[in-house]
Amino acid sequence: MTNDLNSYAKSREALCIENDSIPPELYDKYGVNRGLRDKNGNGVLTGLTNISKIISFNTVDGVKTPCDGQLWYRGYNVQEIIKNTPREEFCFEKTAYLLLFGSFPTDDELIEFKTVLAKGRTLPRNFTRDVIMKAPSADIMNTMMRSILTLASYDKNMSLTISNNLRQCIQLIAIFPLLAAYAYHAYNHYSNNESMYIHRPNPRLSTAENLLMLLRPDKKYTRLEAKVLDTALVLHMEHGGGNNSTFTTRVVTSSGSDTYSTIAAAMSSLKGSKHGGANIKVMEMMRDIKRHVKDPYDKDEVADYLTKILDGSAFDGKGLIYGMGHAVYSLSDPRERIFKQYVLDLAASKHRDRDMAYYSAVEELSPILIAERRRVYKGVSPNVDFYSGFVYEMLGIPVEVYTAIFAVARIVGWSAHRIEELVTTDKIIRPAYMSIMEFRE
Repeated sequence: MTNDLNSYAKSREALCIENDSIPPELYDKYGVNRGLRDKNGNGVLTGLTNISKIISFNTVDGVKTPCDGQLWYRGYNVQEIIKNTPREEFCFEKTAYLLLFGSFPTDDELIEFKTVLAKGRTLPRNFTRDVIMKAPSADIMNTMMRSILTLASYDKNMSLTISNNLRQCIQLIAIFPLLAAYAYHAYNHYSNNESMYIHRPNPRLSTAENLLMLLRPDKKYTRLEAKVLDTALVLHMEHGGGNNSTFTTRVVTSSGSDTYSTIAAAMSSLKGSKHGGANIKVMEMMRDIKRHVKDPYDKDEVADYLTKILDGSAFDGKGLIYGMGHAVYSLSDPRERIFKQYVLDLAASKHRDRDMAYYSAVEELSPILIAERRRVYKGVSPNVDFYSGFVYEMLGIPVEVYTAIFAVARIVGWSAHRIEELVTTDKIIRPAYMSIMEFRE
């Protein structure tokens, strides 16, 4: 008998495993789609949306054929959005407007929206000291969630009208870069004994520029660095209603909960290693590959080590090449294809050609090796997380902030889906679970 909570929990672990294990064959017997996906990985239809669309297959005469992936925001191909934005301009703000309001802004509307965001980039008086700097943590996402929930205490209007929820969402879009940067600096100061610096956002700068400026001690960055980060934010901004964090947003919204609680719940989903934390695993894997593969230009050497990773005898033993494959896309992830040119430009400017060679070799060889060893129902290709960690590392962004950067982008998509759920649906989302419990005396 023990009164120690840790010891007690450990002693009862086996009971939980014994009583909560459900035989996999029962899911097939009762036609249950685990993870809300069928055997081919297709998501079970749970709703309708007008915000974005993912295309990974073409259907001709009833036959599905894998195709190069496409991502559409409000009817516009993301590739075309980025392609048609001049290199000297930033894309985040106009794309955020598009997702929120359904069309691209006019010049005057964009100026007005940027002004609203700039004015919204402010926290309540002493909030940074009293909330963010109290109990700092290496888990930046947890710190941000605490901040988001606390912001509700400062909001005098918590009504569920569309206009009020829109106000709250835009406010959160504006201050997410501050919450991420300040949470990291508090942790870095109190846990790593480094200097503390809290910069004020600049109302004349874009979201990407402000984020880099807030994170760096000297506030300096290059135009290319800001452009690459801006592109990353646009590509991570939205990805259909079926991804885990966006579905969480819609589920919590449907219950009648407030904006702050809903976005905090979405953050809880995003921070999971199977969702927003994937690029960190890619970085860890690439560091391991560099330690064991001396020459990135030797394809045989690279292939030999990747084979060991797939066999579970190298890296983390999971048998996975992280950053390869996607739950939805088949032949290619359009975000990765768009992003790669910016990655190449940034790597060249940072003289990281050798590191780029490692990534290129893994990208080339992994699909071949995976296809040889796995039952693949669709194509295998690199996803956007394959390169995003490498980009953040080249930008000098601390690894603790990687998932928070994802959140700075995805808050826009969450907001759009929250508003759509409030406008179109008046029914709480309540899926069914079949009980296989046995009755006992």
